[in-house]
Amino acid sequence: MERPVRVRFAPSPTGPLHIGGVRTALYNYLFARQNHGAMILRIEDTDSTRFVPGAEEYINEALAWLGIGIDEGVAEGGNFGPYKQSERRDIYRQYVKQLLDAGRAYIAFDTPAELEAKRAEIKNFQYDASTRGMMRNSLSLSADEVQRLIDAGEKYVVRFLIEPDRDVIVNDLIRGRVTINSSILDDKVLYKSADDLPTYHLANIVDDHLMEVSHVIRGEEWLPSAPLHVLLYEAFGWADTMPQFVHLPLLLKPDGKGKLSKRDGDRLGFPVFPLDWHDPATGDLSRGYREAGYLPEAVSNFLALLGWNDGTDKELFSMDELIAAFSFDHCSKKGAKFDYEKGKWFNHEYIMRLDDAELAQLFKPVLAQHIDVSQFTDEYITAAVGLIKSRINFVSDAWEHTRFFFVAPTEFNEKDVKKRWKEDTPAILRELIDVLRGLDDMTSAHAEEVVLGWIKANEYHMGNVMNAFRLTVVGECKGPHMFDITQLLGKDETIARIERGIATITI
Repeated sequence: MERPVRVRFAPSPTGPLHIGGVRTALYNYLFARQNHGAMILRIEDTDSTRFVPGAEEYINEALAWLGIGIDEGVAEGGNFGPYKQSERRDIYRQYVKQLLDAGRAYIAFDTPAELEAKRAEIKNFQYDASTRGMMRNSLSLSADEVQRLIDAGEKYVVRFLIEPDRDVIVNDLIRGRVTINSSILDDKVLYKSADDLPTYHLANIVDDHLMEVSHVIRGEEWLPSAPLHVLLYEAFGWADTMPQFVHLPLLLKPDGKGKLSKRDGDRLGFPVFPLDWHDPATGDLSRGYREAGYLPEAVSNFLALLGWNDGTDKELFSMDELIAAFSFDHCSKKGAKFDYEKGKWFNHEYIMRLDDAELAQLFKPVLAQHIDVSQFTDEYITAAVGLIKSRINFVSDAWEHTRFFFVAPTEFNEKDVKKRWKEDTPAILRELIDVLRGLDDMTSAHAEEVVLGWIKANEYHMGNVMNAFRLTVVGECKGPHMFDITQLLGKDETIARIERGIATITI
């Protein structure tokens, strides 16, 4: 009988959640939902020296914004808690003791200074079978001496005893069978008496086992730790319940080589965090995708395709479609370049999918920074954004494209004036005013038919007249369809703007 699918996303609260971590959480979520499994959020806070206030709350808020649902966690509860590692000390102690009693781990008293001295003495030093005998640990000291040091309160760590020259097999759903010889592994620290907490390696294995995790889906950077985790599962006698490993490809710099970093975002002007992050230590602000104007659906879709595709050319997927299509069979082994310009394209596409009324509600806070929104109805704002949404990548862009709908222009683009405003333009536009006054129907199609018919009948230059018309109404020779604009503005406002343009523009 197959095990129920249970996956976990296990970030450390040491700062903001990097966009690479978001993608890992997303892949966990997609796999869990596709297999009707459980998504666990576990907070790995065993490194007390790196804890950052507010980081855990940030993680929860970011995942919620992106629509990555959590089934079990600190906030959600569940049958396998606590879900915060700092609250599981009693659990870890018994497993540390189990390894010590079985001779699979040992106590080491080496100070940081002693370890540094040994590194200076031995090139490429690592704490392993070839060096452990020359260090201060329970393998080189007598049992009485070990107990005396413990009783005296000397700080110690517990290290895993690695047997040398053994091939360790890691079976990975993306990378296949990976074989690593144990001789390249060091005797990793599993527990520190200084803070009575385990390290990542022990806590991870114990929690994954006790929480019945079926698949460990994490970034490629954790692949080197996989052999150690295989050996720990064996040491505890849990080999039969070892989860399936999945190591995801790295997110790479948009240019050059190497892993995507915050510096790349700062250098090229794009976010690398899902939400704004205010560093509590320095007060520095790092921009997030949410505050930069990205829609959560666009970010999730964008990230999903960085390292995976469904085998077709399809790019736009709803979350439900991603869940249905997702498969590790189509995950790349190679790193994925972070094309932030493509991220803008995704955001544009999702803005296009928004209902005009929904887009208007998102735009109103932006609009309120420039005008008194109460002067305009929701219907008017909705119509305005509907006319320009194909032109924007972000909601914040809408102001520049809709400004003239809310504020009549008082200045006119100099290049457009020079190109389109002729000596006879004022006289022609006064005729246009009379034509517009005679309209009893300002709908776009009707006004266009009448005005273009008037231009043709008088043999005026179509481009010059229409661009001068646009210049007076918009302030420049660009924007949506001219008669869609005048329909929304209405007859009186359109005529008032033409008159103001005639009175203001000089050549």
